[in-house]
Amino acid sequence: MQTQAVIDHIVQWLTRYLDQSGMKGFVVGVSGGIDSAVTSTLCAMTGHPVKVLNMPIHQAPDQVGRSDRHILWLRDRFTNAEGVTVDLTPAFKSMQDVFPDAIQDDLTMANTRSRLRMLTLYGFSTHHRMLVAGTGNRVEDFGVGFFTKYGDGGVDLSPIADLMKSEVYRLAEAMGIIDEIIQAAPTDGLWSDNRSDENQIGASYDELEWAMAFMDGNGDEQALEPRQREVLAIFNRFNRMNRHKMLPIPICQIPSPLKETS
Repeated sequence: MQTQAVIDHIVQWLTRYLDQSGMKGFVVGVSGGIDSAVTSTLCAMTGHPVKVLNMPIHQAPDQVGRSDRHILWLRDRFTNAEGVTVDLTPAFKSMQDVFPDAIQDDLTMANTRSRLRMLTLYGFSTHHRMLVAGTGNRVEDFGVGFFTKYGDGGVDLSPIADLMKSEVYRLAEAMGIIDEIIQAAPTDGLWSDNRSDENQIGASYDELEWAMAFMDGNGDEQALEPRQREVLAIFNRFNRMNRHKMLPIPICQIPSPLKETS
């Protein structure tokens, strides 16, 4: 991959899209992870205003700290970048108070955290006339569907969604993203036990990238080793289960004769 050329291409794409939209800049939620760090930096490189939001909800201190330090790093390099911290813990507690106990399982409440952040991003974007930039990479968005529908999947544009996770790391290194973010284990930050993405999925991003390439290449499953078969099964299960996130919303098409008046 021609890393610098890819960076330049994305920055130019963001600039063109923003100019055509008539909006004033970008809003990006940062989590202390590699994807949001790269996305917010790419947006800042356009020279247009960028609101970078840190939105903790019962967050682990290391995640909040990495987000804060990335915002400081970004502000030191780009005068058009502004950091904002919005503590959403009280809002989340209010949701817990009004949701029936019967629906407050771990997954429902993890997704609720993500959707509260989406509401906050769009509050800022609407008020400041900005676009919400998504932070999902290709493995998450089009491989295993590892995002919350109408949560972190609710965005206006996706700058890094055609990049594999390994390619995102290459951009991060080229742009000088702080080392502790590059070294941190990927996590969505939506669970009280601070579990990593690999803990949730059962496979690393390197393994998932291999599975995507294998499926695209129609390889011979009979020649696979046991772990490769296991990873492929994990990938296919997530891909099948989360397909509804990756496809347009189904529309019930009404046959023309049924719409004709008698």
